[in-house]
Amino acid sequence: MGGRDGGTDGGTDGARLTRRGLGALGLGLGGLALAGLAGCADDGLPGGADDPPPPEATKLPGTDVMSPRRIAYGDDPSQWGDLYRPTAASDPDGAPSKGVVVVVHGGFWKAEYDASLGAPLALSLAENGWTALNLEYRRVGSGDGGGGGYPATFDDVAAGIDLLADVAELTDAERATVVTLGHSAGGHLAVWAAARGRFERWSPMRVPVTAAVSQAGVLDLTAGLSDANAAPNVLALMGGDAEADPAAYDAADPAQHLPLGVPVRCVHGTADTIVPLSQSRSYVAAATAVGDDATLTEVDGDHFIVIDPASEAWTRTLELLEALRSA
Repeated sequence: MGGRDGGTDGGTDGARLTRRGLGALGLGLGGLALAGLAGCADDGLPGGADDPPPPEATKLPGTDVMSPRRIAYGDDPSQWGDLYRPTAASDPDGAPSKGVVVVVHGGFWKAEYDASLGAPLALSLAENGWTALNLEYRRVGSGDGGGGGYPATFDDVAAGIDLLADVAELTDAERATVVTLGHSAGGHLAVWAAARGRFERWSPMRVPVTAAVSQAGVLDLTAGLSDANAAPNVLALMGGDAEADPAAYDAADPAQHLPLGVPVRCVHGTADTIVPLSQSRSYVAAATAVGDDATLTEVDGDHFIVIDPASEAWTRTLELLEALRSA
């Protein structure tokens, strides 16, 4: 399930989840994504984290995107990222990509939800001229994908982003724009990553985050402890509540990192019943009150509309990314 044995996607059908499929899945979402993506794991795409990259990259059929290359940043089977590159950016005579977007998947930090959730977004980003790193990390639980929680999950996200410093095909111009983009629990990690360098454990940063995009993110862990959906998952991630380990919450909670000094764009469905819209509203209000550049784009739809590449919400997200690049 964690992608140990192969690449992610043998074509575009599996990566382009339909809105109907998204709506049918609830928080799980991974069921259809795994069926569409992991089912193609042995179709000649990048191998597992221990395998060298193929000598010649190939283009994904029907796209202007090169087959993703899997790059390990550690020895655990969940410590890898799949690098998606526009075809033009892979040509020595072509134009570089617009920059790098690190896609951080959600699933309430649970081991059963993996990076296949981010693959459709990574493909869409590359189709729109970005280099995308679809990042896997250790999550909470045992077995495949487990071994995470605080601080291991955070260690992985930090190391995965810093991996970009060693990716030979990236130009300095591309590394100058590194945006983290995450959904739900991934939104929490995406915004957290922008502040990681202020903590000794994750400092110095080899690759700073220049902006963060939170898609229905859990941006206030302490507030999450009062929410029926979030509370058990926050407790599992952190190993206890804020009173038990205030230093851990200080390091892990984006709401505690203001002012951030990095632009944050929140996108949230108005009908979200899994992560309340108040998470994004409160974060943006607090961030702007201390002078941060933070905005909220509210879109029609539920928790998963923001990760449907066919949705208006995703179109709005692409527009936000373009504006961040041009700023």
